[in-house]
Order: sequence, then C-alpha cells, then structure tokens
Amino acid sequence: MEEGSSSSSSSSSELVFFDLETTVPNKAGQRFWVLEFGAIVVCPRKLTELESYCTLIRPLDLSAVASKSSRCHGITQESVKNAPFFHQVADKIFSLLDGRVWAGHNIHRFDCVRIREAFADIGKPPPVPVGIIDSLGVLTDKFGRRAGNMKMATLASYFGLGEQKHRSLDDVRMNLEVLKHCATVLFLESSLPSVLEGGWHGSPAVTTRSRSVLEPSNLPTDPNGKWDRSPPRITTRSRSSNNVGKRPSSSLGYHRAVPYARAGLGKVTDRVANLLCKAEHKPLGSLLIKHSHSLLR
Repeated sequence: MEEGSSSSSSSSSELVFFDLETTVPNKAGQRFWVLEFGAIVVCPRKLTELESYCTLIRPLDLSAVASKSSRCHGITQESVKNAPFFHQVADKIFSLLDGRVWAGHNIHRFDCVRIREAFADIGKPPPVPVGIIDSLGVLTDKFGRRAGNMKMATLASYFGLGEQKHRSLDDVRMNLEVLKHCATVLFLESSLPSVLEGGWHGSPAVTTRSRSVLEPSNLPTDPNGKWDRSPPRITTRSRSSNNVGKRPSSSLGYHRAVPYARAGLGKVTDRVANLLCKAEHKPLGSLLIKHSHSLLR
C-alpha cells in the first residue's frame, strides 16, 4: 500500500513528521521489524502539509508478524505479505528524511533507532537530520502532565481529536494537530499568566476577581440607574471585629491572591473608577481590552 502527493524539494527549513509501525518482540533476543512507514513534509511557517508518503513494508522474517494482530493497528501477515521489502522503498524514505528536521512522538528513543537499523540491514548509510523535535520531550517539558501520561492517544483524547488509529500516516497527522492545540494553550497562558495558569484548566465556570469587578451587575449606579462616577467606597475590616483571624467568605468559589502586587488597593479602585467614567460614551468591551493590563498592574 502506498500513498503519495505532490513532491517538494528537500530543504533544511522543512519539517518531516514520521512514524513507524513495527512488530513487538515477545521473547528475549528478538528484534523489531518495521511494518509501516508514514511521513508528511510540513512548512514550519504555515504548518501546511506539502507532501505525504505511506507504505507497508514486508519484513525479512515474515513469521515475526502475527497471523492475527493483537495490536489495534491490525497489521497482519496477510497485510504485508505482498508489500515491498525495505530495500525497495529505502530510496524514497531516504529522500524524505535526509537533510530535514525530523519530528514525531517518542522518535528519539524508538523511531530514529529503527530507521538506522533498517538501513544497516541493507548496507546503506542512514538519512541524517539537521535537527530533531521529539514532541514527547517538548510537551512533557513545556505543557506538563496535565493531559495525563503524555502518550499520543491520551493527548488526542484530552483535546477531543478522536482515537489514535496506530497507523503511520494517521498518527503523524494527529501528532501535528496535538502540537497545534498545545501551542495555542501555551500561547494563551503566556499572554495572561496570572489568570490562565491557575488550577482550573478546562473549567468554563471560573470567574476571576478582576472580571467580576467590571461585570455590569456589579457596577455602581446612582438613583437614576446611571453609572456612578464617584470613586468606589472601600470598607475595611476592623481589627477589633469578632471576625479577626477568619478568612472572609467569597462567592467566587476559590481563593487566590489578587494580582495587585505593583500598586495599593486604593490606586486600583481609582483606575476602575476612571475606566467607568470613560465607559459612559464608549463600548465597555473595547475599554476592557485596552485597559485590562493597566488595571492589573
């Protein structure tokens, strides 16, 4: 089985996501045999797919392939008995991999090793990458273990991308989509870390204090129903109160330090009051976007 699309010239600026399906040794001394190779060439600036290739591969030892696969990829002896041997597709695989940045999930410890073994079997030098991006290592370091064990199937489930099919071409495309989703989350968190880096990931019901202060239902009004331009009154808890030492109740359902590290509470309330005065003749949404960072400083 082979799938292809329009070819592109090899370039060190391009990424090639690749994945192998292999036999699984069940006895000591047995080796892995490559059963399928799949790859997509990706433009790193647009993350668009430029070229794809996928082929089943018949191993030299066909008996190493189960007659009935217990793995979810479903590759059996019947599937690969008429597939090309590795030496018949080696030149195509070499042209895809050599001189490009290699990308994939757990490729450092597995797929790269299997590629070198397969080329050694046929007495040819293996392709050489200009760099390697192993998404398992990258995501474990940058995204953390919020998605579980960091396996591709778990990450795909976390983002609602469907089930992993354990077929090479499907898996590399899923790998790219997982990276896009993770990158988007990390970008958003870096844009507003004090709000988004809390422990509420995935909970749409969370309301932050800075947001609740500016919601229409909480805005001060005068008797005519218009916004009151006077500065908000601040009520402090007396030290002689019977509630000294007790934490005030909160309707927000969580407890987190208010991000007022750079200014006193009085300055913050003055900024809110000024913002509300400006909002009388302007859309509130645009003002919130424009002034949100200054309010939290």
